[in-house]
Amino acid sequence: MTQWFRAHWGEEDVWFYFEIDADGWVARQIELRGPDATPIAAASLAEWQDAQDVGGLNAYEATYGITAEIPIQEWEGYDPQPLTRDEFETAWRHARHHLRTTR
Repeated sequence: MTQWFRAHWGEEDVWFYFEIDADGWVARQIELRGPDATPIAAASLAEWQDAQDVGGLNAYEATYGITAEIPIQEWEGYDPQPLTRDEFETAWRHARHHLRTTR
């Protein structure tokens, strides 16, 4: 079952939004920095894998970033706040638009 949540990293003032698949892996990840929530990443694991397969990984990462590389079961020290799918999708659309038009 897919889950959506967000967590704040206070040291860098970054909100992380996650879409987690049934196996606990990050399927999509958004990173928003600072008080104005500037998007700094909006990566999809499936897109990242596709970019790797066709030799476009550097361009993908430069535009959208990457997702977490370990399953959620191995994370420590985060305080997840549940999100609805609609809340995640709204943040995803905003972040992707911002990253496509500014990078």
